[in-house]
Amino acid sequence: MRTDSSPGTLPAREHLPAAPAGTPVLDVVIPVYNEEKDLQPCVRRLHEHLARTFPYAFRITIADNASTDTTPQVAARLAAEIPEVSTFRLEQKGRGRALRAVWSASEAPVLAYMDVDLSTDLNALLPLVAPLISGHSDLAIGSRLAPSSRVVRGPKREFISRVYNLILRGSLQARFSDAQCGFKAIRRDVAQVLLPLIEDTDWFFDTEMLVLAERAGLRIHEVPVDWVDDPDSTVHIVRTATDDLKGVWRVGRALATGSLPLDRLARPFGDDPRDREIKDVPRGLARQLVGFCVVGALSTLFYLLLYSGFRVFTGSQAANALALLVSAIANTAANRRLTFGVRGRGGAVRHQAQGLVVFGIGLALTSGSLAALNAATSEPAHSTELAVLIAANLAATVLRFLLFRAWVFPDRREGGSPVAASYDTTQFRAGDVADSWRDATAQLLPVRPHDTDARDFR
Repeated sequence: MRTDSSPGTLPAREHLPAAPAGTPVLDVVIPVYNEEKDLQPCVRRLHEHLARTFPYAFRITIADNASTDTTPQVAARLAAEIPEVSTFRLEQKGRGRALRAVWSASEAPVLAYMDVDLSTDLNALLPLVAPLISGHSDLAIGSRLAPSSRVVRGPKREFISRVYNLILRGSLQARFSDAQCGFKAIRRDVAQVLLPLIEDTDWFFDTEMLVLAERAGLRIHEVPVDWVDDPDSTVHIVRTATDDLKGVWRVGRALATGSLPLDRLARPFGDDPRDREIKDVPRGLARQLVGFCVVGALSTLFYLLLYSGFRVFTGSQAANALALLVSAIANTAANRRLTFGVRGRGGAVRHQAQGLVVFGIGLALTSGSLAALNAATSEPAHSTELAVLIAANLAATVLRFLLFRAWVFPDRREGGSPVAASYDTTQFRAGDVADSWRDATAQLLPVRPHDTDARDFR
């Protein structure tokens, strides 16, 4: 899978056009489960804030996760009293399931959600969605870990949150600062393509959404927030932490094997119309050059170490051939994955065979250099041999990059056959996504009264 130069299925981001009066630009979802006490003050406070400060039409959607108390009745009363409030009922629990169902069915171009306890200061809501409306960003998240954020919460939740984010950075190379804050927004066109790729239906839904979006190259905007911990929140540390770690393992494995079609999410290079008019410029060249240089430097070091080791037991020509063969196989595999973005096992054998042809060219250059050195002097110093090999490898490296880019790992998208595409890249239309999730929701089993809610421990 190539993600660096794909034209993608998403159009270039643009400022959302002015909508007719009454058409909601923003749909704020509040997922709830047995929140009969907090739901009404939350919705009324949020509605008052939006009516007073938000310059566009909006809607507040209450997503009821199979509540067994009077939450559905409270939601129905609010929807009847306030025109901008609607309610959505699911017969199975799961915050991720609720967000996916409501977001898939919503026609608003900007979709957001927040927790019912309103721990986050609502003054951050407009800064959260403004970059999505303007076309600057694809997703936006509130961050309690930004330097300018002000947070009031207990040491246990603070510790768990920071450790969790360290795990994400170490295992999934996540660069966003706070995956767990219940205060996020996404553009609808992005949600239409991203939601079908997310498997989790509970608390890990947020993290999976952000990791996939970041790996696909989408722009994530972070907003520092003021956040006050809800003292009545129920803590289920072990169960929720275990589910999250399982999710980290599942997503990490999927990313490593290339089973996720992230090129569905790629946007064209540059959103400025002037960028779209650029012709005949190789896409992804700068990134590929950087990756190739890094891999090449490490491969050269690996090659020199191998050569020095083999040289102890054999002659210079044999040591050079063996070291170059081993390092070439490693170099082809590393460039395949890191430089040219080819994931999965499809075509791996062919790529290695072509890489060996490139290896043969490098072998000819380096062996010829050694032969010339031995012809010039009968017993060259080891340091002289290394210097000659480094110079020969530099020349071979330039030729290797050109052959890799043009022959071994060519960009075939313009011809209609993606590289190593072992998955279905059928595009989703908004209606199809919404209908599919509505069908899935209709088949959900009713929740049993003794089911408990794994409330957010974060």
